[in-house]
Amino acid sequence: MASIARAIRPVVRAAGAQVRAPRARRGNVSSALGAISARTFSTTLARRSDDAVDITDIPPTPITHFSETESLMQESVAKFASEVILPKVREMDEAEAMDPAVVEQLFEQGLMGIEIPEEYGGAGMNFTSAIVAIEELGRVDPSVSVMVDVHNTLVNTAVLKYGSKEIKQKWLPRLATDTVGSFCLSEPISGSDAFALATKAIKTESGYRITGGKMWITNSMEANFFIVFANLDPSKGYKGITAFIVEKGTPGFSIAKKEKKLGIKASSTCVITFDDVDIPHGNLLGEEGKGYKIAIGLLNEGRIGIAAQMTGLALGAFENAASYCFNDRKQFGQLIGEFQGMQHQMAQAWVDLSAARALVYNAARKKEAGEDFVRDAAMAKLLASQVAGRVSGSAIEWMGGMGFVREGLAEKYWRDSKIGAIYEGTSNIQLQTIAKSLQKQFTR
Repeated sequence: MASIARAIRPVVRAAGAQVRAPRARRGNVSSALGAISARTFSTTLARRSDDAVDITDIPPTPITHFSETESLMQESVAKFASEVILPKVREMDEAEAMDPAVVEQLFEQGLMGIEIPEEYGGAGMNFTSAIVAIEELGRVDPSVSVMVDVHNTLVNTAVLKYGSKEIKQKWLPRLATDTVGSFCLSEPISGSDAFALATKAIKTESGYRITGGKMWITNSMEANFFIVFANLDPSKGYKGITAFIVEKGTPGFSIAKKEKKLGIKASSTCVITFDDVDIPHGNLLGEEGKGYKIAIGLLNEGRIGIAAQMTGLALGAFENAASYCFNDRKQFGQLIGEFQGMQHQMAQAWVDLSAARALVYNAARKKEAGEDFVRDAAMAKLLASQVAGRVSGSAIEWMGGMGFVREGLAEKYWRDSKIGAIYEGTSNIQLQTIAKSLQKQFTR
C-alpha cells in the first residue's frame, strides 16, 4: 500500500500555496470572494504557534466540514485500517500485544508523523488531520488509535513545541519514521493529582540523574523514546517538575510490569522504573521547573485526541450493530431494525454520537485558530467517553447473542470504551475543568 502521507502531500502543498496567495484588489468582487474562500479555515496547514489567528474574514463552514487534505486523510486511513488492521484486531486483542508489522505500517503510511514538518521527514499536515486519523483508526481498533494518538498529540507535539534545535534535529526524523514515543507522567499516587510526583531528578556534572517509577504508561513496550516528568526541586512543589528525554536501554531504565487490562489490550500499558538513570544535559526538554506547564498544555491538546478515539470507537460499534440489525437479524418474521423500539434507540444513539463529534471537531478547530480551547477539549472528552460507553453497550444488546460472543467485535468495543473515562484526565477532572471555567466566566 502506498504511503498515505506521500499521497496527500501534494494537496497539502497546494492548499498552502492558496493560503499564501496575495489578496485580490478591492473592487473585484469575484476575485475577492475567491481569495476569501481560499482561506476557508478547514484548509489551514499545521500551526505550531500559540498565537491567535485572525479568522474574522473566513466564511463559516459546518464544524465537520473537511478540507481536501482532511477528506483524503479520512478515506485513506479508513482503507488502510480496513485492509491492514482489521484482519489482525481479534488476534492482537487475544495476544494482548501489538503486531510489530502494524507498527511498521503506521510509520510507512506516515501516520506517526502527521504534524511533523516535511523537513524532518513528517507529513507536515494540520492538527485536525491527526484527529481525523485517530478517529478512523478508533473505528477499527482503539488500541492502534491510542498508540497513534499519544505518539502524535503528546510526544511529537512536545518535541515540536519545547525541544531545542538539537533535540528536534536528532529526534523528529526518528519519531516520524521508526521510533515510537511514550509520555511518562502518571505514578501510583499521582493520577488525577498529576503533580504529586515522587519521581525525582538531581543535577550531576554530566547532566541529570532520575530515580523513581511511573505507572500506566502507554506505548511503553514499543517505545524507544520516553518523555519523563520528575521533580528537580521538591522544595518548590509542582514548580520543581521538569521534563526529560530518556532512551530505552539507558542503564537503570527498566520495564517492571506489563499490565493485563479489561480493554485496549493490544496497547501496552506498563510500570517503568528509573534506578539512578543518568542522562546528558541535552536531554532536558524545555526549561527546568517548567514541566508542569508543559504537561498541562500537552494534556489539554491530547484530550481532543482521546475524544476522537472515543467517537471513532462509537462509530465502529454503531456501524457494526446497525449493519447486523438492518440486514441480518430477524425476529417475529422481520428484521429487528424495522421495529420502532429499535429504531428509536438507534436514532438517539446517533444523535448523541453526532453531538460528541461536533464537540471534538469544534475543539480541534479552536485549537488550530489559536483560541482558548481548554473547556472545549474537556467537554469533548467527557461527552465522547460517555457516548462511547452508551453506544457500544447498546450495540451489544441490539445484536443479542452475537454481540456478547467474542466471534465479532461488539464486546471488544464496549471493553475498549471504559478507558475513555479514565486516562488523560478522568470524567470528574473534566467536569472540574469545565466548572472552574464557568465559575471564572460568571463570577462578577
